[in-house]
Amino acid sequence: MARKKTTVYIDEALLKATKVLAARTGKKEYEIFEDALRGYLGLGALERIWGRSKMTEKDALVLAYRELHAARE
Repeated sequence: MARKKTTVYIDEALLKATKVLAARTGKKEYEIFEDALRGYLGLGALERIWGRSKMTEKDALVLAYRELHAARE
């Protein structure tokens, strides 16, 4: 996924904790921020679920429309 540069204002203690964690884990600071945001937004869970699904996007769309039509009847 492409990254885009941004500026955020955060509490100084959070920034310091991020730097410490990055140093301890060998990660970059942006990786700590991304991991935290993915966890907060629940994206990690969605990515794991999508990774286990054998359903194609087309099949999912067909199923969604079938259920939509059934609900309208």
